[in-house]
Amino acid sequence: MWRSLGLPGLLDLHVHFMPRNVMDKVWAYFDAAGPLVGTDWPIEYREEEDVRIERLREMGVLAFPSLLYPHKPGMAAWLNAWAGDFAARHDDVLHTATFFPEPEAGAYVEQALAAGARVFKAHVQVGAYDPRDPLLDPVWSHLERAGVPVIVHCGNGPMPGAFTGVRPFEEVLVRHPSLVAVIAHMGMPDYADFLALAARFPRVHLDTTMAFTTWTERRTPFPDELTGSLLALGERIVLGSDFPNTPYAYAEQIAGLVRLGLGDDWLRGVLHDNAAGLLGLPRFAPRSDAADGQK
Repeated sequence: MWRSLGLPGLLDLHVHFMPRNVMDKVWAYFDAAGPLVGTDWPIEYREEEDVRIERLREMGVLAFPSLLYPHKPGMAAWLNAWAGDFAARHDDVLHTATFFPEPEAGAYVEQALAAGARVFKAHVQVGAYDPRDPLLDPVWSHLERAGVPVIVHCGNGPMPGAFTGVRPFEEVLVRHPSLVAVIAHMGMPDYADFLALAARFPRVHLDTTMAFTTWTERRTPFPDELTGSLLALGERIVLGSDFPNTPYAYAEQIAGLVRLGLGDDWLRGVLHDNAAGLLGLPRFAPRSDAADGQK
């Protein structure tokens, strides 16, 4: 698909790599999630770290983060140290960092930025914290000034949390309107609310993680009447996959985007160029032969 569009490959902003003990706990959560989400959640790529990296490369993923996140205080700083080392060992890994509402958060986020962090992850649901917590004010301010994207899981899927839904994070954006936020999973299941949020705040993006796949469409279908919003916000929709934690093959995420039928230019943006713009990487115009082949 990416070759047919004249792209050099894919840029995926929602990929997880974590310390082994943390990843094992995440996988155990999904193993037990069946009764909670109403269906089994088999991990498609439950493989060793080096095998997962090579799979992404073989599929043409040019760059990807190591999205990781704490669920309690005192955890984020050592996760950041691990992620920094992981990125230093792999040229195609985007240096990733995270945070938790704690007194040290502002300092270690500033340190991570100085060390070259290019993507941050905030998981409001798993962390069970209020994104409006005053302890996070310096974090949002540092990220806003730096213009570094933060992938924010603040939607109500797969299960609502104490501070999920559009309103809490909307209030963060009111205070920090230039924050470069990427709403994970298109904000599912509240697609309309988060698309409206992006329309209101011009630096808010949405990632496609798990949206539009047959697995998700059976449970949380994307409303047909919102398709026009995907076009209107075309440059602010970026590819996300949730690799390796999906209950289906990676290709299904790409197939779901193709099935939308929004055209090659839209796909080029979502699969590569929109994320390239966020990360300061080169955008790629389609080759003439690829463009001709799509007519």
